[in-house]
Amino acid sequence: MTAAHWHLLLNHLPVIGVLVGTLVLAIAVTRRNEDLTKVSLAILASAAALTIPVYLTGEPAEEIVEHLPGVSESLIKNHEEAAEIAAVTVAVLGTLCLGLLLYARRGRLIPRSAALGALLLSLAATVLLARAAHLGGTIRHPEIRASTAELHGGGHAADRRAARM
Repeated sequence: MTAAHWHLLLNHLPVIGVLVGTLVLAIAVTRRNEDLTKVSLAILASAAALTIPVYLTGEPAEEIVEHLPGVSESLIKNHEEAAEIAAVTVAVLGTLCLGLLLYARRGRLIPRSAALGALLLSLAATVLLARAAHLGGTIRHPEIRASTAELHGGGHAADRRAARM
């Protein structure tokens, strides 16, 4: 398997993992459930760890696909920049979650403010990962590119003229 295969295979795991961890953490914080908070922190820390191989396979995957027909350098660059921001955010989130788990391992309760901070950071990470994933999808999926252009007022001139009629 090539780096492109691995990148495509693994890239969904952090996106889904952070989303699930965020939802579980939101429930845990709402219910003030310490055990569920720990479970959510473990999910988020694991998802953060899975981000590492996704990130590391990105550049080799780019080398494989950048010269394929229909692949745009600007689309790759947009995805790469979004992925870097998401990866840093997820790394900070994973470090925070791991630190809180180690703190709680000594029999201490996780401070509510720390759990809320992790929740806010996980919400940001969820959005940033979703954006990076979407931009990655546009590299080889023209049907996504078309809908994105329409959302941002772009699209083909003929399509815009037809819409005005």
